[in-house]
This record gives sequence, structure tokens and C-alpha cells, in this order.
Amino acid sequence: MTVVDTTPPPVARGLHRTLWALQGVLGVFLIVASAGPKLFGEANAVQTFEDMGAAPWFRYLVGLLELAGGIGLLVPRLAGLAAVGLALLMVGAAITQAFILDGGALVLTPVVLFALFVFIAWGRRHSIRRLFKR
Repeated sequence: MTVVDTTPPPVARGLHRTLWALQGVLGVFLIVASAGPKLFGEANAVQTFEDMGAAPWFRYLVGLLELAGGIGLLVPRLAGLAAVGLALLMVGAAITQAFILDGGALVLTPVVLFALFVFIAWGRRHSIRRLFKR
């Protein structure tokens, strides 16, 4: 009988450190600078959602998704899955910025964040698989 090793290959030390640095910076950014203003009703955040024609509940929903994603990036087991969810959220943000808010160059922010979240999800792909193998 042969034994098959199903453990994922280890992530290189440099990649692992880079991912953790990105996850830490982006996680704190999402919690403090992105979700916080939406959840606490900061004037610019409220105005942006009013400019979109969105109801207040939508601002709270986006803020909660950003908060959950930011926390998820800081939890080793959930970081990959959180990055996938945040990448999807950034697709919506980029579309909104480009077509509803006519943001011009401001569309680059969610596009860059999308790329960073995809990079994190790729780097943590083995942890994502482990979540669903149970």
C-alpha cells in the first residue's frame, strides 16, 4: 500500500513574510480607514454613497464587509478566503467608481487593491483548500 502525501508544499519564507506584511497593512487599512468611516457615518463616506444614489443600509453593508475582510486578513486560517471576498468587493468598487461616480483616475485604487487581494489569495491558496476539505 502506498501513502500519498496530501500536505501542501510550504510557501517560501520570503513570500510568506511578504504576504503577512501585505495582509497586516491592508487589514488595518480596511478596518480603520475604510470600514470605520462608513460604519460611523463620516461625512465624506455618507456623501459618496448619496452621490451613488445608494440607501444608507448599503453603506453599512459595504462597511461590514470591509470590516469582516480586514479582520479575516489578520486571521491566518481565514486570510486567503478573506482576500477572495475582498477581491470580489473591489470588482464592484471599480465598476461603481468608473460608471456611477465617474471617478476617472480614482478607479485605480480598487484596481490596485484587487490585484493585491488576488496576490494574497494566490499565496494563501493552500489554506483556502484546507477550509473546504473537511
